[in-house]
Amino acid sequence: MKRQGDRVAGTMTIGGLAKAVGVNVETIRYYQRRGLLSEPERPAGSIRRYGTADVARLTFVKTGQRLGFSLDEIAELLRLEDGTHCQEASTLAEHKLRDVREKVASLQRIERTLDELVQACHEQEGSITCPLIASLHEGSITGEQRLPRN
Repeated sequence: MKRQGDRVAGTMTIGGLAKAVGVNVETIRYYQRRGLLSEPERPAGSIRRYGTADVARLTFVKTGQRLGFSLDEIAELLRLEDGTHCQEASTLAEHKLRDVREKVASLQRIERTLDELVQACHEQEGSITCPLIASLHEGSITGEQRLPRN
């Protein structure tokens, strides 16, 4: 690879980069607009080329998303990536972990409620009123507070 300024000129087109990481070209362009991925210079009469550093950065972004980090949080992690800000990165991850645990607890409550409603439906043989449909109409959920009506 040839050097361009302080960047290493790559061999991949934007399509090749997209394929290498498993994303769409428009995703790469969006990340570039958000400042998560730099846009390489376009040599006169040629097309932009991407290299292994771009693959690594894009992989970082996608892995962060799979862990539930928002793009803003990923931008912050990228800012901290020099290795000297581990405590700050850890704090960000601790907040994300707390959010994930809250979501898991909420999903478990939903699972229990749906399980109760499904069982109530099975126990209502011959009834013309379905407990699930009735609870949705009432805006109430078994074992939960009444839902606000819009």
